[in-house]
Amino acid sequence: MEMRDTDRALVQAATAVAKLRCRSQHHTVASAARTADGRVFSGVNVQHAAAAACAELVVIATAATQGVTALETIVTVADRGREIVAPCDRCRQVLLDYFPALRVIVGPVDDPRVVPLGELPAEAGSGVAG
Repeated sequence: MEMRDTDRALVQAATAVAKLRCRSQHHTVASAARTADGRVFSGVNVQHAAAAACAELVVIATAATQGVTALETIVTVADRGREIVAPCDRCRQVLLDYFPALRVIVGPVDDPRVVPLGELPAEAGSGVAG
């Protein structure tokens, strides 16, 4: 799938959150998702000895608090926005269950691409509490 201007803007949104909020070992990954009508929701992961929550799950919850039941595209960045990472296997399963038609932005930061969530290879999951 071809990258749209709105996809590039979504990467920029996630990167901005990562640069602003991912400054400790508690928050290392940021995610941003867009609805079909253009609303964008972002979140960061939560790392703690007792439990962890991936940024993608935080985004789903944040969108749900606003009544959103469908997300169109998602991207997750690590290393304060210098790396785009694919959802981990656990998040991929949740995203597939909730949003089977979801588009995911993956690949190098300088040349990202959009793929349907269901077409991500199993090894693409970062395993990071993203």
